[in-house]
Amino acid sequence: MPNSIDPNKGKPLFSRHEHALEKAYEVCPECGSELTIKRGKSGAFFSCSNYPNCQYTRSVVEHERVEDTPLPGSECPLCGHELAVKQGRYGMFIGCTSYPDCHHIEEEQAHDTPSVPCPVCLSKGCIGLLKEKTNRFGKTFYSCDQYPKCKYVLNHQPVEHVCPQCHWPILIKRVMASGEVLSCPQKQCDYKLKTL
Repeated sequence: MPNSIDPNKGKPLFSRHEHALEKAYEVCPECGSELTIKRGKSGAFFSCSNYPNCQYTRSVVEHERVEDTPLPGSECPLCGHELAVKQGRYGMFIGCTSYPDCHHIEEEQAHDTPSVPCPVCLSKGCIGLLKEKTNRFGKTFYSCDQYPKCKYVLNHQPVEHVCPQCHWPILIKRVMASGEVLSCPQKQCDYKLKTL
C-alpha cells in the first residue's frame, strides 16, 4: 500500500497499526460490502463502503467486555433481584440483574458533602438543593436538584455562607497553590477568604 501522507502537513494520515489493519480485507456483516477505515472525532473506525445504503460501523480498537459480576447478598430495592457490577457506555456501575425488566441503578455515594440551598431557587421563593454529581468524564460538579426548572451549576463545592461583599447566599471552596480559599461564585464579586 502506498504511504498515505497529508500533503499540507507532511505527516502520515494513519498510524502504522491502522495501515496494518487496512491490509486485511474485511466484509460488512450486514450487507457483505467491503469495510474501509475512516477517521472520526473519536478516532479511527471501520465503515461500510456501501454507505449511506448501509450504516454499519465499528471501532478499530475493540475494548474488552467485562462480564456482569453479581454482588452476593445484595438486593434490588425495586424488584428484590440480586444487584451486579456492570459495564456501561460511561464506565462501571451497579444495577439490577433483571434488566431490562427492572431499570434500577445504584446512585453513587456522595462524599459527605451536605446539600446546600440553591441561591437561584431561594431568590425565586422555591426550594432547591445543590447536589454533588459527576459528569460522564468523571468530573465533579454541583447542580440544583430542581433541574430542568433551575439550571444553576457550580464547578466547585458550595458552602452555606453569605458573601460579606455582595450578600450572595453561598461561597465556593477552592484549593489554590496558597491553600484552601472560600470565594464568591458571582463573577462581578472578587471576595476571597483564606481558610486555616
